Amino acid sequence: MFHVRLKLSAAVITAVFAPSLQAQQESSSTSSPDNTKSVVASPIKPVVMPRIDVIGSYENLKTISGSADVLDKKTLEASRVFTVNEALRKVPGIHMRDEEGLGLRPNIGIRGLNPTRSTKVTLLEDGIPLAYAPYGDNASYFHPPIERFDHIEILKGADQVRFGPQTIGGVINYITPAPPEKFGGHIQAIGGNRDYFNGKVQIGGKGLLLDFTHKQADGARDNLHSEIRDYNLKYVLGLTDSQALTLRANYYTEDSQLTYSGLTTAEFRNFGARYNPFRHDKFNSGRVGVSATHDLIIHDDLMLTTNLYFSRFDRDWWRAASTTTDSQCGSAFVTARNNGQAVDVDTCGNQGRLREYYAWGVEPRLKYNHNLLGVKSNLDFGFRAHYETQDRRQINNAQFDPTQNGLRESNVRETQAYSWFLTNRFNLGQFTATPGIRYEYIDYERKNRLTGVSGNDNLDAWLPSLGLTWNPSQLVTFFAGAHRGFAPPRTEDVIGTTGTSTDVGAEKSVNWEVGARAKPLEGVDVQASFFRNDFQKQIAVGSIAGGSTPLAQGETLYQGVEFASKVDTILGVYLRTAYTWLPTARQESPFTRVDTGAVVTGSASGNRLPYAPEHLITAAVGYAKQGFDAQIEAVHVSKQFSDFANTVGSTVNGQAGLIDPYTIFNLAINYHYQPMRTTLFFMIKNLTNDVYIVDRTRGIVPGMPRLIQGGVRYTF
Repeated sequence: MFHVRLKLSAAVITAVFAPSLQAQQESSSTSSPDNTKSVVASPIKPVVMPRIDVIGSYENLKTISGSADVLDKKTLEASRVFTVNEALRKVPGIHMRDEEGLGLRPNIGIRGLNPTRSTKVTLLEDGIPLAYAPYGDNASYFHPPIERFDHIEILKGADQVRFGPQTIGGVINYITPAPPEKFGGHIQAIGGNRDYFNGKVQIGGKGLLLDFTHKQADGARDNLHSEIRDYNLKYVLGLTDSQALTLRANYYTEDSQLTYSGLTTAEFRNFGARYNPFRHDKFNSGRVGVSATHDLIIHDDLMLTTNLYFSRFDRDWWRAASTTTDSQCGSAFVTARNNGQAVDVDTCGNQGRLREYYAWGVEPRLKYNHNLLGVKSNLDFGFRAHYETQDRRQINNAQFDPTQNGLRESNVRETQAYSWFLTNRFNLGQFTATPGIRYEYIDYERKNRLTGVSGNDNLDAWLPSLGLTWNPSQLVTFFAGAHRGFAPPRTEDVIGTTGTSTDVGAEKSVNWEVGARAKPLEGVDVQASFFRNDFQKQIAVGSIAGGSTPLAQGETLYQGVEFASKVDTILGVYLRTAYTWLPTARQESPFTRVDTGAVVTGSASGNRLPYAPEHLITAAVGYAKQGFDAQIEAVHVSKQFSDFANTVGSTVNGQAGLIDPYTIFNLAINYHYQPMRTTLFFMIKNLTNDVYIVDRTRGIVPGMPRLIQGGVRYTF
């Protein structure tokens, strides 16, 4: 039998190795003295695994000075989430905007921030940067399938300065399963309408875990279809009594028939929400990632954890139009679309946006429990050296013929980033106080290979923080925190094609919140917080391909309330609620163009910011007993504006106009037959088959129609 022999103090294990919050409550009876337990009650015991947790164990909540949520394995499996969008909607404060319908390019907005491409969120996997260019181009054109993960940690507030570089909205840390000691695994198959198939195999033992997922489906519109393959390997090795090593490798591919342009208002009216004439458009991508995490116990109160990582991501997106106003196919083509007439894409040109991204880095983190100032304290210190290279080309062809070579763009963008953070938690009886500081230094370089012109620039930022908690009893924690927010500009925003620098700078905001967590009754968990994000400068990056939206900046204010609750009764009935009220998402000053200083069309003080709905509600009621689990979930998104001008009526091109509120219902039924170690499940997404709009940035984009799915899982 494989064992990792680590002589770790209980305090260090709690801070670093403990699994999810739900596991801490539900599986305590299966825990061993060294805390090496399964994420759910299971005879297959996982090995201890070096990993950076954002939240960690249930006990850590008493000292976390911000909103903290964990989507545990039980919640993800019982609701049979189809995409990462479905999963993260269960957390208050998060606005998930659909795109192609499969969650392959998630748009995550936290506390009112624009969700486009998830640019204001720090995404991690096992504590390691997941984005392919978090400093130079933090846009999500890739996301692993939700099936890869065991649970998800979401942290907002002052404590997020330990991560980064984005420290405004929050940190999302996806946790992969721990390899088991004993041989075991599972096989799963799901099928449904819209050509949906999801096959998964997971097998492991003796510290090794292998995982494969194949997933395919039609998207939310005609002529959209995606297939992905995800291979994942993880191996945990005990080196000595005081050292352990986790090795990871991942290979991901996507082949999609996928357009970029939305619909005009007339197309939506005449042909319906599923219409999409761009049948030749395609998106192909691949990602290779490897990483290693090493743990060294220097002594009982001192631990060093080091991450070393590398990833390569490439994506080729060939398309006939990027927006409803794209004139690549000619002015007559655009006019026909605006008039709601059918168009022939065979006469269009073919534009290829070809990208390769390389990212690598090293990040040691030190934890030290001490009493140097006469107070029991926990010090965290970390340093990151991170490097990125973007190889970007654009080819415009007269027809859909990739052999032609109308090269319009060829440049290399390089980013070097160095950061460090230091926090110290003072434990003062019922109180904790955690002052912290983070420093970011970023060096940008861009070279235009067509002209030979290059340019470089740099910026740095100091990000202080302070977090407080008060635990008047074992059942209640009050928390408060304030910190400086930061999000670096993209390389292309800082340095233009001619090599000149633009004084963009980083976003500047002061973010704070106050709240409470409580367990007032057995089986009841609640959390509520009030937040305020005050931007002295918020950067509005052009979200439409081709730069048709100018880079702009302005003063903004976001403030609101988050509430989450979980209720489990002895009768088997359970309730889950996540509610966000955002009464304020306001432009405090008109947004102005960075390059010219001109006011962006329609922007004005007092206007509401786009894609910031006032109300977000996800609520579920279910019944679970003796292997049976059924639940119905409601997801409500209130109305939202799609431009700075707060345009109400839909514009001709569909890119501006009020997005009406919508509510969709999801049903999930599970039955686990223990004698055969088999689970059967049945799901309906968008139960009432509502037609609703989710996005207008490139034209009207609808949400997914009704999906009916069924599957089986066998565990061995």
